[in-house]
Amino acid sequence: MSSLLQWDSRLSVGNETLDAQHRNLLAQCKTLADCLAGNDADEFHRLFATLIAASREHFAAEEALLAQSGYPEADLEAHLDERDEFNYLADQIITAENFDPQELQDFLSLWWSGHILGSAKKQRDFLERAAG
Repeated sequence: MSSLLQWDSRLSVGNETLDAQHRNLLAQCKTLADCLAGNDADEFHRLFATLIAASREHFAAEEALLAQSGYPEADLEAHLDERDEFNYLADQIITAENFDPQELQDFLSLWWSGHILGSAKKQRDFLERAAG
């Protein structure tokens, strides 16, 4: 089982909606990991699809909030590139046809850990100033 990032306040981006989505994505990664022990392929695929859908919803919400808040254009472009990369991977690469469930879970846990850690560093100061 992969190492799962545990939520703590240092991961906050300064916006409760995005923080709640990040916590939810980490929780879904953990649920996916827990499902591996049960060896229920149908349940794994259902949870996997739910996580991919939540990922897309999160990127859309994050993009809208950052754009609305006047996030610097270059940083927003980098965010859109990250979203596009994730969508490409989810559509073309990280599929049950290409990888076994453990590899899918490992990838998603690492992806979301990296995204959340990066977002906390890049977005926190900006979003806290925009809210204040």
